[in-house]
Amino acid sequence: MLNEAREKTERIIETLHEPWKRKEKKPRTYREQARKEYLKVAKKRKPNKKSIGKGIKKQLQYIRRNLKHIEELSTKTPLQALGAGLYQDLLVISELYRQQKEMFDEKKHTIPGRIVSISQPHVRPIVRGKANAPVEFEAKISVSLVDGYSLLETLSWNAYNEANELIGHIENYKKRFGSYPESVHVDGIYRNRENRRYCKNHNIRMSGPHLGRPPKDN
Repeated sequence: MLNEAREKTERIIETLHEPWKRKEKKPRTYREQARKEYLKVAKKRKPNKKSIGKGIKKQLQYIRRNLKHIEELSTKTPLQALGAGLYQDLLVISELYRQQKEMFDEKKHTIPGRIVSISQPHVRPIVRGKANAPVEFEAKISVSLVDGYSLLETLSWNAYNEANELIGHIENYKKRFGSYPESVHVDGIYRNRENRRYCKNHNIRMSGPHLGRPPKDN
């Protein structure tokens, strides 16, 4: 991602320098050297921690230099010349650089609102713990099924606990149809004490076994 950010800043520099192409020399970006440094790590089958850290440090240095060039060029060429796409990329890359620099300096691997895609900065990594996909990058949704109709209740790019959404979904049902449902059919994650207590107080039957030890006579 840092390599992608560096390449995009090089394109932004070229765009801002275009009006001054015949008058001034374009700022140096060391793109070939930076590309070699990136491939030195990316081509390794299993790069160790030291080589990864060294690679990140160098890419951060290239991006910092490019952002400084962009700041200087913006005093002569307005940022409107970038267009909506490149301007959006510049905003995202500035925040990406800040996040990655902070994680590198403080030797940590997480940060609030961590950017994992420059083109889709709203995407967040969601740890699922599955064997084939331990981390997913899609939106997380909650859907209710009523008489064959699917209703989208929650859509979020951030991870959330589905169990905390159930009461709100039931209240939405009451607003739509004028009464509480006779029963709700859910999997184990929803069957916590709070949701069970809520359903009992509203005479709603919840699917699944009771909490606690199962009876001896099955």
